[in-house]
Amino acid sequence: MTETIIKVDLKQSPYDNEKIHNRWHPDIPMVETVKPGDDFIIECYDWTGGQIADNDCADDVRDVDLSQVHFLSGPVGVEGAEPGDLLVVDILDIGAFDDSQWGFNGFFSKKNGGGFLTEHFPEAQKSIWDFKGMFTSSRHIPGVEFAGLIHPGLIGCLPSKEMLEEWNTREKGLFDTEPDRTPPLATLPYGDTAHMGTMTGDDRDKAAAEGARTVPPREHGGNCDIKDLSRGSKVYFPVYVDGGGLSVGDLHFSQGDGEITFCGAIEMAGWIHMRVNLIKGGMSKYGIKNPIFKPSPITPKYDDYLIFEGISVDEYGKQHYLDVHIAYRQACLNAIEYLTKFGYSKAQAYAILGTAPVQGHISGVVDIPNACATLWLPTDIFDFDVQPNADGPTQSVAPGVDIPLSPDKE
Repeated sequence: MTETIIKVDLKQSPYDNEKIHNRWHPDIPMVETVKPGDDFIIECYDWTGGQIADNDCADDVRDVDLSQVHFLSGPVGVEGAEPGDLLVVDILDIGAFDDSQWGFNGFFSKKNGGGFLTEHFPEAQKSIWDFKGMFTSSRHIPGVEFAGLIHPGLIGCLPSKEMLEEWNTREKGLFDTEPDRTPPLATLPYGDTAHMGTMTGDDRDKAAAEGARTVPPREHGGNCDIKDLSRGSKVYFPVYVDGGGLSVGDLHFSQGDGEITFCGAIEMAGWIHMRVNLIKGGMSKYGIKNPIFKPSPITPKYDDYLIFEGISVDEYGKQHYLDVHIAYRQACLNAIEYLTKFGYSKAQAYAILGTAPVQGHISGVVDIPNACATLWLPTDIFDFDVQPNADGPTQSVAPGVDIPLSPDKE
């Protein structure tokens, strides 16, 4: 049987588990070592470390301590891995724990993290999703069920000292351009809540004070939130330190492209079965500075979509120049408005786009002044017809059901 090299106890704080860390730093010691060709299983907390409960109250999303996240399992060293190599990771299987067959989706309060559409959804809300084999549904969003494409939202290798310094310098420079912004332009090092694995004493404190937060994707991989990184995927990670230092966490049962709800996807605790290999000198052989991957051959089969278009004109009528971020926001807002015509609240519609296997596409970036982005909404996830027709929307979801909301504290 395949060995589980990192185990977690969901009743235990991740801070009490020495094989967990929540910052990126080259000095974090490897907690396990494997050989090229080995396969192994790693267990993971949900990305908040158990701060969110399976209930109908969104206070926990409102009050979550985002300085703690993400809790990652690792780092795992690979014998023979050296800077300049490519670490080849095959995702063989992935799943939820047998006794934790549920996940959550939420919108953060604007005062505590915000999100992609925080101006429209400034207060904390959440939905709970129950797993039934490969399918999921939510008591907070009637009329929807879909197959999950389980994947790690966050996976990557440790940075070198030089790379860590580069990250911190450029992100601090961006932060300083608007230091009072809510939400902030970047999440800077914060030692108080850092979990540095097996590090202790002065070494731990120094590394915690400069360790990079895990929020964004970077050159090493990290929090890329690529929904197609599932069973059967193969990822080629640049190696920056001896041993590579592979870490993983932030597992998702399902997600729409962009993870637009930020407390996004359907977040879960679970396990991942991986195999590792090396391509010596692979970074220079293939000109790679960011990971590349092959997608899963096993994906939910949805063939019928409604495609919503957005352009670089924001919801207030301001023209932007070839701004894909604005264009995708508009595509999402257009889809949300459409779904309200079938009885969904805007919050329920927003949650659907963050959790269901919607596709996001950059459709045009050359036709000045408007970029065009599209959101592809699979129609088969609904148990009623959402296609436009001459009679208008003739079916509606159950009235009186909505996502729990927690107003900001005064």
